[in-house]
Amino acid sequence: MILDKYVPATEHIRVALSLPLAPFQYIISAPFQAIDKWSHLLTTQDTLHKENIDLKAQQLLLQAQLQRLAAIESENNHLKGLVHSSQNIHGKMMIAQLLAVESDLSAHQIILDKGSHEGVFVGQPVLDAHGVMGQVIQVSPLSSRVLLINDTKSGVAVEGARNGIRSIAVGDGYSGRLRLANVPQTADIRKGDMFLTSGLSDRYPPGYPVGEVVSINRDPGSPFVNIILEPSAHLDQSRQVLLVWPVKMATGR
Repeated sequence: MILDKYVPATEHIRVALSLPLAPFQYIISAPFQAIDKWSHLLTTQDTLHKENIDLKAQQLLLQAQLQRLAAIESENNHLKGLVHSSQNIHGKMMIAQLLAVESDLSAHQIILDKGSHEGVFVGQPVLDAHGVMGQVIQVSPLSSRVLLINDTKSGVAVEGARNGIRSIAVGDGYSGRLRLANVPQTADIRKGDMFLTSGLSDRYPPGYPVGEVVSINRDPGSPFVNIILEPSAHLDQSRQVLLVWPVKMATGR
């Protein structure tokens, strides 16, 4: 080492001696280099795996946010429909929220978040943005129960928008639709005809959509024709509804 430091000629000797030792140096360092490479690969793989998990979590979060935005947009559109519908109502009205749906398949009833504390009363009409939903049949201080128009116990006085034919639309609980009661075979009713509330029963304000004719079955052996209506109201979809105080009720309060 002293000669190598102070005698320049020894540099050639050191170079000559290093040549035979080079393969051994590579052999000795190879495992360490391999370990370093594998360690780097494992670290990189672990980092990529964590990043992948984080990205999937962010993706799920974004999807949930998008779904929430879609729900909010749908709710806003429905509220806009309610506002537009309310412009045609003469009298007091109030928006109510759906709390629960009757679990009995034979009954078509819903529970709303408004009750006698807000002035809700038995027999009060309930509408959505598309038409008549039903009427209140039970009231508590903070909630109310609504009988939907497709319940078998429901009956709505209606008239045809095209020619004024009057009838009663009763609920068909199994199909979820409506049926016109006691319509004679000679009645001028066609598929696509719209039936509105007639206002004759004092239960519903006149002129609101009840249902559209989707089926007409004329049995020669029966004096009456079987006519089925598809309800105009979205009975199984609406979450916000309108509680309506008819004009004479609103003015009487």
